[in-house]
Amino acid sequence: IPGLGQYYQAKAREIDVEKRTVRCQGMFRRECFFDVPYDFLVVAAGCKTNTFGTPGVVESNSVHFLKHLYHARRIRARILECFERAASPLVTDEKERAALVRFVAVGGGATSCEFATELADLLERDLRKWYPDIAKLASLVLVEAGPNILGGFDDACISYYTKHLKKHGVEVRTCEAVAEVASNPDGGVSTATLARRDGSDATETLEFGCLVWSAGLAPVKFVDKSNLETGPHGRVLIDEYLRAADRVFALGDCAADKNAPLPPTASSAEQQGAYLAKCLNQSYATCGPEDALSVPEPVTPTAMPNDLLAPFDAFWDAKSEFRYVERGKMASMGMWGGVADLTQLPGGGGTLQGVTAFAAWRGAYLSKQVSVANMILIPMFWFKSWLFGRDISRF
Repeated sequence: IPGLGQYYQAKAREIDVEKRTVRCQGMFRRECFFDVPYDFLVVAAGCKTNTFGTPGVVESNSVHFLKHLYHARRIRARILECFERAASPLVTDEKERAALVRFVAVGGGATSCEFATELADLLERDLRKWYPDIAKLASLVLVEAGPNILGGFDDACISYYTKHLKKHGVEVRTCEAVAEVASNPDGGVSTATLARRDGSDATETLEFGCLVWSAGLAPVKFVDKSNLETGPHGRVLIDEYLRAADRVFALGDCAADKNAPLPPTASSAEQQGAYLAKCLNQSYATCGPEDALSVPEPVTPTAMPNDLLAPFDAFWDAKSEFRYVERGKMASMGMWGGVADLTQLPGGGGTLQGVTAFAAWRGAYLSKQVSVANMILIPMFWFKSWLFGRDISRF
C-alpha cells in the first residue's frame, strides 16, 4: 500500500481514548501485549455472526458459519465428507443416508441465498456425476425467520429468486427459526429443532449432515470492550462526520449513525471509507496533536462504484457531512442467474433478473478487485469451472 507507515499482524483489544493508544495482543506470542499510539483512529472491525444464543450452534461440529475464508474451506470439506459418509457401506439405513446429504442454510439474506444457489449448482452439475446414487437423495433447505427472503429487496426480485430456488429443488421455509441444534458426537447426522414464528407453538425436528448459519450480525469483542458508545445492536454510535469520540472514527458494519443508521453492507463501508479518506487528506491532516477537530471541508460523495466513473461524482454537491448514495442491491443465483434491485437509485430505476442481472453482478464483482492479476485470473477460473466443472478433490 503506497504510503503505509507500519503494519502489525496483531489483535486489537482495547482503546484508551485519553492516552490515544490501542492495546494489541501478539498473534504469535499471545502472552505479549503492546500499545500502538495514534493521532487519529479508525475503527473498522466489522461484525461476527450472531447465533442469538441458540443452544448447540457454537458447540456443534456440523454447524458452520460463512464469514471468513477458512469457513468456506470447512464447509467445502464437510459437504464432501457428508457424501463420502453416505456412500460408505457402513451406512445401511436409507433414512440416515438421506439425512447425511441434507444441507440446511439458516438466514434469508443475500449471503445465505447465494450460498444456497451455488450449492444447488454443485449438487446438480458436479456431485451428481461422481455420486449418482447418493445425489438423488440430496436435499437443500433454506430457513428464514422472517416472512420472506432477501429482506430490503423489491418484491419482484424476492418473488423471482424464491421461484428460482424452488425450481432447483431448494425447500424455502419462511417464518421458521432454529430453536436448538443437537450434534452427533461421531460427526454423523445432527438434528435441528425448528420453531414456527407465525404465532403458533409448533415445532419440528430436522435431521441434517451440514448446516450453514448466516442469520445475523453481532459486535466483535474489541467493540464490546472499546468503551465507545454503542446502540441497541452493539454497533458504535457515530455522528454525521463518522466521529465516535475525540479523534476516533468508526465505519462499516461495526458503526451506526445515531439518527440514520445504514445497512451493514459493503457499499456503505466503501463510501464511508472514501469519505473519511478525503476528510483526513483535506482537513484533519493539518491539525496539531492538541487542536480540536473542526467540521471538515465539504467533499463530494463517492457515488460511483469504481474509479473509472469517478468524474460523475461531480453531479453531487460537496458537503461536510457524510452522505450515502444508493447504488442498488444485487444477489447472484449461480451460473447465468441473478437479481438486481435498482428501484432506490437516485432518479429511480427498475429491477434486473436472469442473465442481465448475472452480467451486472459479475461486472461489479470484477470492478472491486484490487489488482489487475485478480481481474484476469478470476474470469479464467469462472471459465474453467463452467467448462470442466468444479474441482471436488479433497485437500
